[in-house]
Amino acid sequence: MADQAPKSVLVCGGAGYIGSHACVALVERGHRVVVADNFANSSQRVLLRLQRITGSPIECVRVDLRNRAGLTRLFSRHRFDAVMHFAALKAVGESCVRPLEYFDNNICGTINLLQAMQEAQVDRLVFSSSATVYGDPERVPVDESSRLDVTNPYGRTKLVMEQLIGDLCTARATFRAAILRYFNPVGAHPSGLIGEDPTGVPNNLMPYVCQVAAGRRRRLSIFGGDYPTPDGTGVRDYLHVTDLASAHVSALDYLVRRDASLTVNLGTGRGVSVLELVHAFEEVSGRHIPYDIVDRRPGDVAEVYADPAMANRLLGWRTGLDIRDMCRDAWRWQSLNPAGYEEPTRVRTGKREPAPALEDRPTA
Repeated sequence: MADQAPKSVLVCGGAGYIGSHACVALVERGHRVVVADNFANSSQRVLLRLQRITGSPIECVRVDLRNRAGLTRLFSRHRFDAVMHFAALKAVGESCVRPLEYFDNNICGTINLLQAMQEAQVDRLVFSSSATVYGDPERVPVDESSRLDVTNPYGRTKLVMEQLIGDLCTARATFRAAILRYFNPVGAHPSGLIGEDPTGVPNNLMPYVCQVAAGRRRRLSIFGGDYPTPDGTGVRDYLHVTDLASAHVSALDYLVRRDASLTVNLGTGRGVSVLELVHAFEEVSGRHIPYDIVDRRPGDVAEVYADPAMANRLLGWRTGLDIRDMCRDAWRWQSLNPAGYEEPTRVRTGKREPAPALEDRPTA
């Protein structure tokens, strides 16, 4: 945003996988960042890694978006120009087993955040949505005019969150939002300092493949080998997380420069099957990935990939990294951080990284 003054941006969920990469992109473009996170699915050590990458300290407040009083305190102590909202539970399979937890965390948290923004007169929001709002699409590639038809509770929460934001845009004349519908983010920062570090058994493909390659898990389970796709496995649009992060800064630029809202798909426009990804990972890592084909997973669909033309046109954004780049950077992250953020990266030989001090606020 070379022609725009630096912004003070609250990044909700900024210690998480995508949020942390967005923090890097924001700082690199000259913006000031404050992270809000409850650390339910993230690590405080991310903050130290972000400081090493950017050369700048990252302020962080521990707060759960369901804690309305905590949000009020946060907005009273800072003057934000914009908010980026990544703070949500995100596993499709888990949402089918624990739907009420997803409704509570994702929807109630978003309502509280929007109320706090409105009271503080913060009128710019970049929202992390998902291609799951399209459900099982009637056609691919999927563009923004495609039917919205969710097939799982996670997707339903994202659609409701989009609707809440859209209604606020209609009701509040000055409020502008960028709704970004991701396809499948993978990969890691090229430094290997930040990446995807799921708690427990990974719900997403790439971190599971990485853990099999590292010997942490014996075999990969591929959910469904009888889909109507070229090799029978599910097809998705995988995009590099650093490409995705750059789109958020471009979206913020758009909100400021154009003073208009938008909803766009973020993807490469190319579908990659599960087996294609596995074979690409084997090539770049030199590791064999043993796998079993098992039953389909509830809520999954056969084939989803994006038509990113609108994001290309409105944001001037395009992906620059391919599936091999994604696998290479994911494997570098896994190799340097065998236990994720629970131990220091191997590029350091000193003491264990301490957890940074936080302004601690009660969570809901």
